[in-house]
Amino acid sequence: MALIRSLLFTLLSVPLIAFFGALVCVVAPFHVNTAYVLIDIWRSIFLGLLVRGVLGIRTRVVGIENIPDEAVVVLSKHQSAWETVALQQWFPRMVFVLKKELLLLPFLGWAFKAIGMIAIDRKAGMDALAQVSDQGTALLRRGISVIIFPEGTRVAPGQKKRYKPGGAHLAVQAKAKVVPVAHNAGEVWRRNAFIKQPGTVTISFGPAIDASGLTVEEVNRQVEAWIEGEMHRISPHRYCDGSSQQA
Repeated sequence: MALIRSLLFTLLSVPLIAFFGALVCVVAPFHVNTAYVLIDIWRSIFLGLLVRGVLGIRTRVVGIENIPDEAVVVLSKHQSAWETVALQQWFPRMVFVLKKELLLLPFLGWAFKAIGMIAIDRKAGMDALAQVSDQGTALLRRGISVIIFPEGTRVAPGQKKRYKPGGAHLAVQAKAKVVPVAHNAGEVWRRNAFIKQPGTVTISFGPAIDASGLTVEEVNRQVEAWIEGEMHRISPHRYCDGSSQQA
């Protein structure tokens, strides 16, 4: 059944992405607010009809009251493609920090470029850090939240990578609030897996961290401590002996 669900999901999602991606490319250069409306419509169809209806993946939300009514830096655990779509429903005016290669993807990547996602060269080092800080600060001041995956790539449930300081650096420079996010989407939607399993994803939003007056190291340390601590609570079976964590 999971195979049939996943096949149907793929057959339906590809034309949906192509259609709305093309619309965003056409509309965004002239009216970005309308482009965000189109993205919201696409997200609702994708998550409601395809992810929930076809794949049978539901969502349990914890800590939604912790999301401030202002543009923030969102630092999230990254396990699958699910969160790249799902996070948009709680931060509808947002951009992602992503690797520039994704801009080459047909329709989806073109839409990323049209909407103004922050595309970086991960080999650029300090130049990439400056790009995130400068572009991100400008976006935050326009009321647009910036979503960053601090581990830099998708990480399997129960594992972790080094938390990179780019998101914390942006928050400190912009004097913005940071919302840490933990979730277990990788339990049902594994990295690069064609077959998705039905189930419930728990997503948890931590208390906002005001970066004003804090150092980059302090912000990064607080974010990592909260996310990893919450991951132990959300997926305790992944941390039975502590051996599955990787620095």
